Amino acid sequence: MKRELKFSKMEGTGNDFVVVDNRSGIVKDRENLAKRICLRKKGVGADGLLLLEKSDRADFRMRIFNPDGSEPEMCGNGARCIARFAYLEGIVGEKCSFETLSGLVSAYIDEGNVRIKMKDPSFLNFNLGLSLKDDSCDGYHLDTGVPHFVLFVPEVGRVALEKLGPEIRYHQSFQPAGTNIDFVEVKESFLKVRTYERGVEAETLSCGTGVTATAIVASLVRGFSSPVEVRTKGGNLKVYFQRRGKTSFTQVFLEGEVRLVYEGRYNDN
Repeated sequence: MKRELKFSKMEGTGNDFVVVDNRSGIVKDRENLAKRICLRKKGVGADGLLLLEKSDRADFRMRIFNPDGSEPEMCGNGARCIARFAYLEGIVGEKCSFETLSGLVSAYIDEGNVRIKMKDPSFLNFNLGLSLKDDSCDGYHLDTGVPHFVLFVPEVGRVALEKLGPEIRYHQSFQPAGTNIDFVEVKESFLKVRTYERGVEAETLSCGTGVTATAIVASLVRGFSSPVEVRTKGGNLKVYFQRRGKTSFTQVFLEGEVRLVYEGRYNDN
C-alpha cells in the first residue's frame, strides 16, 4: 500500500534527522521505515528517524530509530531537534517535556537555540583499559542516556576513527549492547571531539550524548568547570552541570543551535 508521509528535515550541529508527527499512528513499521528513509542515496538521508507520538504523562513521546533500524534509549541532538519541531508545529510552547526510553526530558526553545535537561550521568567503568588488535587504550565508560566510551587523544584529526571506532564499539567489554566512542582533544578553554555512533555505524558530525559525556569526563580528570564548550565537526555545543562530590553530577543541560532544513513528502512504497 502506497502512502505519502509529510516530514521535516532537522539538524542540530550537523546531526541530521527526519522528523515525522506520528500522533495519528500512521507509521507502524518504525524500524523498517528508518532503514529506508535514512538512506543517503535512495531515501531522504539522515542520522536517524524521529517520531513524535502521544504521551499520557508529558507533552509528547519521542521515538528515535537509527539507520540500521535499532532504537536507542536517548539522543541529545535528536531531542533538541524534536523539541524545536514540536514548537514550530505549534504542538508545544517555549518550554516542554517529553518521554524517551531513558526517561523524561525537559526542553527550552529560544528561536534557533535549544537547551535540554539531560539525565544525571552514571559511570559504568571509571577507568577502563582495552586491549585492541594492534594497540591498547584507556578511557572512561559512562551512561548519559546511552553508553559512551570517552578517551583522550593528542589530535582528533589524526585519529583512525574508521578503524578504531568499530573495534571499540564491538569490543567484548561492551557486549551485548555495544557502545558509542568519543575521541577527545583538550584545548586550553574548550574540547574538540569526534564520535563514532552505535547504530549509525559511522562518524557523525555531532553527538549530543557524546558531547555531554565528554564534558563530564573532562570535568573529572582535566579540571573543566561548567559550562564546557565542546566543538564538533558540525558546530559548537555547551554543557552545563552541577558537580556534587567526586563523581556525582546533576542539573546537566545540553545547549546549541537547531535548524529546520526543509519540509517534504516521502513516497513510501
